[in-house]
Amino acid sequence: METSTQTGSATERLGALGFTLPRVGGDSKYVNHRTVDSSVHVSGQLPYKDGVLLGQGIVGRDVGVEAARGLARQAVVNCLAAAVDAVGDLDRVRIVQMLVFVASMPEFGEQSKVADAASDLLFEVLGENGRHARTAIGVAGLPRNSPVEIQMICTAV
Repeated sequence: METSTQTGSATERLGALGFTLPRVGGDSKYVNHRTVDSSVHVSGQLPYKDGVLLGQGIVGRDVGVEAARGLARQAVVNCLAAAVDAVGDLDRVRIVQMLVFVASMPEFGEQSKVADAASDLLFEVLGENGRHARTAIGVAGLPRNSPVEIQMICTAV
């Protein structure tokens, strides 16, 4: 991972990477985040942009690794939007842990390469506050046939 230059605000750095935080919607069955003591638990986020799921299928079969990396970046931006909804400002977000679920075949072993794209984005946008503990998990399937889902725990600084 390269050193972050940390110029401007986190929102400006996110924009320089071509992303904007989406509006956080609601669901009657669950919440997008739950604060417990100082921790904010962000529900699993899929790679939606403007209400459209950006990909479907199994990574390594239907979806290439590079495409999956792009989907992971969008999913983690959606996680950041939920975190900001909880703490009020992107510059206040510190990532504690990230779980990256990759829909993949049993023999696929590059889940960490997919997850790296999300980890890199967090560091580029948040600097040291973006460093985190992480697990990359291969799964048989995800909601709406999404190739990637990301869940995170963060805190406010």
